[in-house]
Amino acid sequence: MQRKITFFVLRDTGRYPIRQASVSKTFLFFLSALITAAIIAFGFIICDYAYLKKSFRNTPDLENRFSIQLNEMKNLQQQLNNFKSKIDTFKSNLVDLNQFEKKIRKIADIKKIESQDSLFGVGGSASDNLELNISHEQKNISHQNKMNQLVEHFDSASKNQREDLKFFLKDCNYQSNLLASTPSIRPVKKGKVISEFGFRQSSLTGKREFHKGIDISNQSGTSVFATGSGLITFAGLHSRLGRLIVIDHGHGMVTRYANLQKILKKKGETVQRGEIIALTGDSEQRTDSYIYYEVRLNGIPINPTRYIF
Repeated sequence: MQRKITFFVLRDTGRYPIRQASVSKTFLFFLSALITAAIIAFGFIICDYAYLKKSFRNTPDLENRFSIQLNEMKNLQQQLNNFKSKIDTFKSNLVDLNQFEKKIRKIADIKKIESQDSLFGVGGSASDNLELNISHEQKNISHQNKMNQLVEHFDSASKNQREDLKFFLKDCNYQSNLLASTPSIRPVKKGKVISEFGFRQSSLTGKREFHKGIDISNQSGTSVFATGSGLITFAGLHSRLGRLIVIDHGHGMVTRYANLQKILKKKGETVQRGEIIALTGDSEQRTDSYIYYEVRLNGIPINPTRYIF
């Protein structure tokens, strides 16, 4: 038999002042549990209410913080866009510089060796490789990493381009010196070639001989010009050619000027192309004479007319 608990209720009025009520222990247990659960739930409701009330009080501050963070994100977005634009401009300038170098090399006929190729392997602009619509922190970090990689790549490309230009400048200086020292003008401004380069019959012996230069007729006292820049290695009397000047232009190139009336330079002097070095005519009494002009490459006589432009 299930035990019950009896409650007695006392009343001040009524016919029966005492009333009796009996409940089982099981019912009382469930009733107690229900009341406890209700109290706990009420407590949670009160706590949530207090939290919501506190949160509501902090809403303006949260809105302000949210607004600040939103502005910061917009500013960061703008900075990334500006950075991207600068990267694009930087790459465009590097590419233009590389193309300009190629054009100059083509004009100067200076080829770039394979090891000097610049780092221009990245296709497209930074906008092609980056999506700048920032949606979360991880994506933002990814964009920054990509741009940092591009910056490192372009920095490497610019250093390589600088080295290329150093080599190019060195090549240009060499070519410039080579062009400046290469005979390219007539030793006299006017005059007719009266004896060509090659085999001819000697006016003295009547035998066939090889003429190593050319004879250009001119009046005595006509200015003789250095046909290229170089160093005078001989300036004086020659047993067969009379007064003679020899200029070493470097690169195996040598010019000789003979049958002169007067020598105006000394051995060891450096002369530039077009500089007056002597006067024509082997004698002051002759009004018509000629200058003997010879060009040698690595000791071998070359037709001088090939070096008159």
